[in-house]
Amino acid sequence: MGRDDSKSKGTNKQSLPQTPKNMKIAPNKVKEEIANELTELHQQAKKGKRKMY
Repeated sequence: MGRDDSKSKGTNKQSLPQTPKNMKIAPNKVKEEIANELTELHQQAKKGKRKMY
């Protein structure tokens, strides 16, 4: 069995999902956003709300 090399445009499988504009992060703010998320996770782990395995 081989791969299906069909180039039909009926299924849209080769395109990526779009991100809504209100959910996008500016490129210069990505590190800040990740740092904030890691801080929140660390605080939750301290409080014992989230179990780390």
